[in-house]
Amino acid sequence: AQLGKKVALADYVEPSPRGTRWGLGGTCVNVGCIPKKLMHQAALLGGMIRDAPHYGWEVAQLVPHDWRRMAEAVQNHVKSLNWGHRVQLQDRKVKYFNIKASFVNEHTVRGVTKDGKEIEGALEYGITSDDIFWLKESPGKTLVVGASYVALECAGFLTGLGLETTVMMRSIPLRGFDQQMSSLVTEYMASHGTQFLRGCTPSRVGRLPDGQLQVTWEDLTSGKKDMGTFDTVLWAIGRVPETRSLDLENAGVNTNPNSQKILVDAQEATSVPNIYAIGDVAEGRPELTPPAIMAGRLLAQRLCGQSSDLMDYDNVPTTVFTPLEYGCVGLSEEEAVARHGEEHVEVYHAYYKPLEFMVAERDASQCYIKVSVLTGLGQGMLGSERRERAGRRGWGSPTQPHLPPGPPPMQPWCPTSSQPGS
Repeated sequence: AQLGKKVALADYVEPSPRGTRWGLGGTCVNVGCIPKKLMHQAALLGGMIRDAPHYGWEVAQLVPHDWRRMAEAVQNHVKSLNWGHRVQLQDRKVKYFNIKASFVNEHTVRGVTKDGKEIEGALEYGITSDDIFWLKESPGKTLVVGASYVALECAGFLTGLGLETTVMMRSIPLRGFDQQMSSLVTEYMASHGTQFLRGCTPSRVGRLPDGQLQVTWEDLTSGKKDMGTFDTVLWAIGRVPETRSLDLENAGVNTNPNSQKILVDAQEATSVPNIYAIGDVAEGRPELTPPAIMAGRLLAQRLCGQSSDLMDYDNVPTTVFTPLEYGCVGLSEEEAVARHGEEHVEVYHAYYKPLEFMVAERDASQCYIKVSVLTGLGQGMLGSERRERAGRRGWGSPTQPHLPPGPPPMQPWCPTSSQPGS
């Protein structure tokens, strides 16, 4: 619209199975990055309170957490962002339709009204991350089903807020991420109170007379069944794009039948030249908001003839906001070996202890950094909120992939130091 084009926006929130709905701004603002990071910060503050006496603050150690007060503050902030987006649309004269849209043909879109279990009890009694950020009351003892970054992030801040939390994992954590780093994430979480049920899948959720949820699951290794009781069951087992309701076939837009994502080229164009797709819904694109924003800006400039620049999706950095945060960019070790061969990959690595951990004598056994090297393939870092640049100078000797367990002696993390661990 700022480039002089006539623009309309159709935006509709399909309520979650529990009826949760939200305002303008999309997943990141309403049920993603923004409320997640704020609740993660609330959990981190609990750790800082425990550290405070070591730094001279006389703080009572039994400090209760008020979920209702936190939730109200987080939700009010999100609502302010909803309002800000609405104002920006009005200021830029974008026509906004709060409707669910679908295609009639390649040049016509219509607004439609709301359309018309795999595991017994899942729909009736479970919630998703869409709901957890909008709960008015504490979820209490929680079972998180899944091992995605959403699952581990939610489990991490729930544990940090003092809630008994269990993660049920079918297979590996953080699929698609470096698995050595992923293991350090879950080990740290386990050592700080999060319980893990590994190699298990749920088969039934039922409500007991006292209101608690009874979950039955199967151990995939032994085949044995077990059960436990929880106040809340949170499903975080992945997402599927909501493309079927768009009636894309009417416009001739092709999708991947397996992922249901829209096929696009380097120009973000679909199989229909005048229809474009950006963000999570596009095949082969990172499910991250900042790259989608940048892709949209570049697309708008190309459509208006102001630029020919294409979005570069290589080496997009990302962070997983688990209690021990995991930041990475480039290829994981597994991807590097698969693409270039183990004999061509060297891994530089170091354990370290963040400076702010020193006085409080906090556990830093999983604070770790590694770089998979073939003319600089990628790097990952597990550590504190504060991030320093990671240079190669001063690291220990390179090793081949699959490093031996156990940290060397800890050294303070200092970007200008030439000591091991820097």
